[in-house]
Amino acid sequence: MHFPILFIKPVTSLIGPNAPIVVPRVAQPVEEHFPDYEVELTIVIGKAAKNVSEADALDYVLGYTGANDVSFRKHQMAVSQWGFSKGFDNTNPIGPCLVSADAIPDPQVIPLKAVVNGQTLQDGNTSDQLFNVRQTVAFLSQGTTLEPGTIILTGTPKGVGFVRKPPVYLKHGDEVRVSLGNGIGTLVNPVVEEESAPKL
Repeated sequence: MHFPILFIKPVTSLIGPNAPIVVPRVAQPVEEHFPDYEVELTIVIGKAAKNVSEADALDYVLGYTGANDVSFRKHQMAVSQWGFSKGFDNTNPIGPCLVSADAIPDPQVIPLKAVVNGQTLQDGNTSDQLFNVRQTVAFLSQGTTLEPGTIILTGTPKGVGFVRKPPVYLKHGDEVRVSLGNGIGTLVNPVVEEESAPKL
């Protein structure tokens, strides 16, 4: 059996549309730490889900939104646990809106793109997901209650920056747009690098 890679994000990592993605001092210089973009379909759970079947999994979904799972590759690749490298404050845009599950009866046909400074770097579809929405909800609910309001990011298509030749990394002044179809829309965020602490 194959298992999805799982990690938990703190709520302090979440930001909304137009809010700046903040590259913290611990992840600078950017050319060494590779801040990276990841467009992802995001599930929002609508009612408590525990031990649900794949057949029933979509009944527990309130709706869908988008996210940019900004990742700091030096920290991520140094260890097997990814929570730290994907959980810095103010680094995970989510939005721009929540589309009811009733309006998206099949979440496996949603196009998704990531565009940095006007250049399209990811262009995929949820039909290519390794674990579809039904499988993801059913797997995560095994022995664990997914409370209403639980947010689940579902994975990203090919085209992330750190594997490109040459690598692409987010830096101060960049603009990142992640777009999802089926009415979800485009999430736009600028990138800023946290300034060094002032010397006393």
